[in-house]
Amino acid sequence: MDVGMSRVTGGLSTNVTKVTMADSADVTAVVSSQPPGKEEQGGGEGGGGSERDAEGGGGLTDAQAEVLERCLHALKHATNDSHTLAALLLITRLCPASQLDKPTLRRIFEAVGLNLPARLLVTAVKGTDSSGLPPHELLSLGTALLAALSTDPEMASHPQLLTTIPLLLGILANGPVHQQKQDGELSPDCNIQSEDSSKTDSSPDNVAKSTGEDQKSKKKVDAGSEAEESARPSSPKLDKAVAADCYQILTAVCSLPKGPDQLLSRGAIPALCQVVEQKQTLSHQRGLALLGCLLSGKTKDKVWSKHRAELLSLLVGLSKDFCQSKDQSRLDMCAQLVHFLPPVGVAVESEELKEAVACVWGVLRPMLQAKLTPKQIGLILVLCACLLDLYGWELVGPPKFCCLLVNRACVEVRMGLEEPPGNELSPQLQHTLTGCYRIMEAAIEQACCLGLSQAATPPQSSTSSLSLQQSRQVLGVLQESFSALMYHLQQVDPSRYGDPFIFATFRALCSWLAEETSCLKEEVTGLLPFLINYSRSHMRGESAEQGLSDWMSQVSVTEERGPWTGKEALRYLLPALCHLSAEEGPRKVLLTLDTPALLVDYLSQGWTSLKGKSSVTMSRDPSMETACSVLLNFTVTEPERVRKDPCFRALETLLSEALPVLVHKPRLLVLAANFCTLGLMIGRLKSPPTGSVEAAQRRFFSTALRFLRGALDSGSSPGPVKVSLGWEESWDEAQELWRLGLQALGGCVHAQPWIITVVRDEGWLKHTLSMLSLCSALPDQHTQGALEEALCAMADQCPLCKLDIGDTMKNGKGALNCMKNLKKSVGVK
Repeated sequence: MDVGMSRVTGGLSTNVTKVTMADSADVTAVVSSQPPGKEEQGGGEGGGGSERDAEGGGGLTDAQAEVLERCLHALKHATNDSHTLAALLLITRLCPASQLDKPTLRRIFEAVGLNLPARLLVTAVKGTDSSGLPPHELLSLGTALLAALSTDPEMASHPQLLTTIPLLLGILANGPVHQQKQDGELSPDCNIQSEDSSKTDSSPDNVAKSTGEDQKSKKKVDAGSEAEESARPSSPKLDKAVAADCYQILTAVCSLPKGPDQLLSRGAIPALCQVVEQKQTLSHQRGLALLGCLLSGKTKDKVWSKHRAELLSLLVGLSKDFCQSKDQSRLDMCAQLVHFLPPVGVAVESEELKEAVACVWGVLRPMLQAKLTPKQIGLILVLCACLLDLYGWELVGPPKFCCLLVNRACVEVRMGLEEPPGNELSPQLQHTLTGCYRIMEAAIEQACCLGLSQAATPPQSSTSSLSLQQSRQVLGVLQESFSALMYHLQQVDPSRYGDPFIFATFRALCSWLAEETSCLKEEVTGLLPFLINYSRSHMRGESAEQGLSDWMSQVSVTEERGPWTGKEALRYLLPALCHLSAEEGPRKVLLTLDTPALLVDYLSQGWTSLKGKSSVTMSRDPSMETACSVLLNFTVTEPERVRKDPCFRALETLLSEALPVLVHKPRLLVLAANFCTLGLMIGRLKSPPTGSVEAAQRRFFSTALRFLRGALDSGSSPGPVKVSLGWEESWDEAQELWRLGLQALGGCVHAQPWIITVVRDEGWLKHTLSMLSLCSALPDQHTQGALEEALCAMADQCPLCKLDIGDTMKNGKGALNCMKNLKKSVGVK
C-alpha cells in the first residue's frame, strides 16, 4: 500500500491543482489551527517533535500525526469531490506514504472510497467537459487512485472496483479517451463535480496478496517499449503511467482467489488479445503477462473453448514474432510462447497455426545445435516438449534432428538425476527435466511403435520416420536415461511422495515400462517396492495431494484433465504390471507386496465411481480393463494364492454385483467381458460349496451365461456364424476374453457341478447346440476350440447334457459335426 499511495502523489500534484485551488482554502482552514511552522516541518527529516513508531514506515512526528488526523477528518467530511481531492493532496504533501503504517493507509483508502475514481473514469471516457479538467487528466487521476486502492486486497475485491474492469480493458485496447456506452455497470451521469460524495463501505471479500508498481517503473522507457511505440498503428497513444495503472488494477484482481473468473466474465481475453495484436502501450511487457496468468492452470480449457479464434490469432502472431526475433530475445520468448499454446487437440484443425509451428521448429533446429548454457537449453527443450504435445513428430523435421532432440533431452536427464543422494534439484532444473520427460515419452512411441514398424518403407509424407538404425540409437539413449530415473527414484523417501516432480519422474518411467520391461530387468524388479508403495500411498490419500492436483491441472501431455483422485499413479503403472505379472521373478516380488489387494481396491473404487454415473455420462475406462488383465495373470499363474488370499473373495463379491449391471451397458462391453472372464477364472479354482449356493454366485453365473451366449448369431438361414451386432464393434478386443471365458466355464463345471443346473436352466446348452447344428462354420478355429472345450466338460459331468449333445450330433449337420473331441466324449462316430 505504501507504493500505491506514492503513485497517487505525482498525479495529485499535477492534476488536482486546477480543480482544487478554490476548495483547498476551505480544507486548509480545517487544519490551520496547528502550531506555526508545523506544516513545513511535517514532511522533512529535521522536523521537531518526538518520533512515533509505525509498522512498515519510518514513522511520523507528533505534529505530523496531528495534522494527519485533521486531514482525515476533512477527507471524511468533504462536501464534494473537489474537497476530497484537496484533502488528499494535503495528506500526500504533509505525510509521505513511506512514513505511514498500514492501518493509517487503510483509513485513507477507506475515506477516499471507490466512488470518486470510478466517476473520474466514466467522465473521462465520456469526454464531457463539466469537470473543469481535460479528459486525459481525469483519466490519469482516476486510474492512479484506483491503482493505489487496488493494492489493498479488500479494495481490489470490492464489487464497485470490479465494475470498472470493462472500462479499464477498453482504455487499454482503444486508447486514452473514446466513446463507450456502459451496460448499466456505472452511472453515466457521474462526474467529478457531483455533489454525491458518499463513501463505499468496503466490505471485505476473499482476497489474496496483490502486487504494486512504483513510480519509477511508470516512467521507464526500455528498448522493447520504444519498439512498440514505433510499430503501433495510428491510434491515440495511451500514457505509460496510465497504462501501468490499468495493468496494476487488473493484475491485483487477477491475484484474488476468484480473480481470473472475474476478469474472464468481463471480456478480458478478447480485449487483451486486441491490446497485444495492436501493439498498444505496455502490451508486451504487461498485457502478455496478464494473458499468460489467465491461460494457466484450471482456466485454460475454458478460456480456449470460449475464445479459440482470438487466441489462435494471437498465437500465430506470437509465433511469427518469435521467428523474426533476434537471438537473445528469441531465447526469452521460448518461455513466453509456452504459456500461449492451446490444450492438446484444440488447434490441430488450424492450418495457419500449423504453418506457424512448422516455422518455429525451423528456428529451433539451429538453436538446439548451438552451444548453450543449462538455462538456455532448458528453455528450448521445454518449448520443444510442448510443441510435441501439440502436433507430435509431424512438424519436427528430418529424422537426424529428431534423434538430436531426444539425445539432448536424455543428456539433460542423466546429468540432472545422477547426482549424489541428498542433493536437491532446483525448481528450474525440475522444470527442465519435466519437459525432457515429455520428449522421452514421445520418443518411446516414435521409436517403439512408429519407427520400427515403418523402418523398411517409411512413408513419404512423414519426414520424422526413423530408420531401423536410428530407432535402435534412440532406444539406446532412452535406456540410459531411464536407468538414471530408476536410480533417482530408489533414493526417494516416502515423505516426498507428494512432490509433483517425483510424480512426473514416476509417470515417465511408467511410459517406458509399458513398452519395455525386458531391458534393465534386475533394476526394474528392484524398484518394484517403490513403485507399488508409491501407488498405494496415493490410493490411500496418505501423501500431500494439493501440489499434485495443481500440477495435473496444468500438464497438457496427459489426457487426465479432471480433478486429482489419487488413482492416477497406479493407472500409469498398470500397463507395466501386465508385463511384469506374467514373468515369474517380478511376479513373486509383486505378490510379496500384496499387489492383488491393491488392484482389487482400484477396481472397487473405479466401479463405485462408474455406477454413480448415468448411462449418458458413463464412459469406458481402459485402466479398469488393464487392472483386470493383471489380475487374470495372477489367477492363471498363482492358483494357490487365489484360493487363500481374502482379496479374491472381495473381488468375487464385486464381480457378482457389477456384471449384472454392465451387461446392459453397450459402451462398457469390453469391461463386462473382463469381469465375466475374471469371475469364471476364479470360479474354476473353487471347491464345491458344502451347503446351499449363495444367491450372488448363482446370479453371477446366470448373467455370465447369458452374456457369453449373446456374442454369436447364426441368423435365420444356414451359413457361417457371425458376430452379433452388439459385439461386432468390440470384437477385436473382446474375442480373446470370450474364448477364455468359455474355457473357464468348462473348468467351473468340473470344479463345481452345481453350475450344470444353471447351464440348463438358462438355456445356454440348448441355444448353443441349435446354433452349431444350423451354421455351416464358426468364425475361426480358436472359437470352435473354445466352444468344444466347454461342451466336452458338460458332457463329462452331466449325463443329461451328454445325451442332449449326442442326439443333436446324430440328427444335425453343420459345425457341430466338425468337433472330433466332442464326438469322442459323447460316443458319436
